[in-house]
Amino acid sequence: MTYPVTYYCPHCEAVVELERDGYLADKSVTPYPLEGWTYVDADDDVESADGVRFVCGEDGTLRDDESGCGNPFYLSYVRYENGEEVEPVPESEYVRIGR
Repeated sequence: MTYPVTYYCPHCEAVVELERDGYLADKSVTPYPLEGWTYVDADDDVESADGVRFVCGEDGTLRDDESGCGNPFYLSYVRYENGEEVEPVPESEYVRIGR
C-alpha cells in the first residue's frame, strides 16, 4: 500500500509530495547527494534505489499551492549492509564560504 509523504525543499522550503510504500525509512533530506547512495528521479521506481532526486518545481511533485526554486535536493533512505545501518561518509573536501 502506498501513502503520500511530504518533504520540504532545503533551499526554499516549498513542500513536495511523493507517493511511496510505508516500509521505506527516511534517513535525511539534503541539498546534496550522500556519498555511496544511488538516486532515482521522483517519477521513476522510488523503491529501486537508495533515495530520490527531486528538482524543486520542475518534476511535478510540488503541492498545488507551492512554487519551486528549480534546485535539486535529495531524499535518502536508511541503508543496511551486512545487517548494519550505513552511515554517510563525510565529504572528503572542505569548502570555505566567504571570509
